[in-house]
Amino acid sequence: MSPDDFAQRVLDWYDLHGRKDLPWQQGMTPYRVWVSEIMLQQTQVATVIPYYERFMQALPDVHALAAASDDEVLHLWAGLGYYSRARNLHKAAKLVVSEHSGEFPRSIEGLIELPGIGRSTAGAVASLSMGIWAPILDGNVKRVLARFGAVEGWPGEKKVHDRLWSMAERYTPQNRVQHYTQAMMDMGATLCTRTKPSCLLCPLKDGCEARMLGEPTRFPSSKPRKVVPIRQCVMPLLMNQDGEVWLQRRPPSGLWGGLWCPPQLDGEEELAQWLGVQALRVHSRESLPALRHTFSHFHLDIQPLLLRVDASAGVAEAGQVWYNLRQPSRLGLAAPVKKLLKLVESYVPTVA
Repeated sequence: MSPDDFAQRVLDWYDLHGRKDLPWQQGMTPYRVWVSEIMLQQTQVATVIPYYERFMQALPDVHALAAASDDEVLHLWAGLGYYSRARNLHKAAKLVVSEHSGEFPRSIEGLIELPGIGRSTAGAVASLSMGIWAPILDGNVKRVLARFGAVEGWPGEKKVHDRLWSMAERYTPQNRVQHYTQAMMDMGATLCTRTKPSCLLCPLKDGCEARMLGEPTRFPSSKPRKVVPIRQCVMPLLMNQDGEVWLQRRPPSGLWGGLWCPPQLDGEEELAQWLGVQALRVHSRESLPALRHTFSHFHLDIQPLLLRVDASAGVAEAGQVWYNLRQPSRLGLAAPVKKLLKLVESYVPTVA
């Protein structure tokens, strides 16, 4: 199948079946597309939509995002995971405002210079919102191309990755590039799915080598599996007499970077040392149900402990806060921390 035939079939399919009512497609701007593309990294469309709509309502343009506080950005992001995406989003917005007068660069090279934007994300922003010819290679497009060409191997391997980029460049048309880009993502999401692909409905079925081989789900190969390690920690939830819980801001990089969390300690010995350093007077202690949170590369088993302490404990230093569960502040909270705080709400003293 020639590149022209490939592209035309994709565009014809888009005209009839492509998604045209996604939130970021309405009043499309580079800012709206960029935020959606960052959110969609590692995250499904259905999950992203409500987060995206809240984010846009609070921060409707790049100037608003650049001017927002770290806590506001992380609060709006909380629950989406992979928080380095939010931190890079914030950094990039500040650069767009300070170095580009609030206008996104109109080149792949310029977009890639912004934090958190790689080649495929830059291609999506440029093609979808600016109509600039630029191929993309997100997870959905990788799957479509790997099956069409029966490309052996895991796309994370350089030689496989390079071959897929070469195919993406060859098949991306000069005309209607924004529709082609959207169509390729849509086909991967709705037809050429990981399991049970709808091959009979695919506009590329006549030239798809994986279909001709009779085993489309063999392509692309999965990432080689590794044993997922399990880590354990203790999280003391310090509650004062007013029912407020003590949180601290984590360092800007690393696990839950910049978010507010209870202390994360290795075990009872470190807990005793930490309490001693803080000079905390603990009135009561109760073990709460354990919680497992799964990251991309390990499981974290959390043992929460409810500790009732003096109201004066751990007060008001920089990066520390007594969190009011009845009137919560707009802070960036990791998903498991939200669950723990919800859990301890029932322990808050009732107001007389």
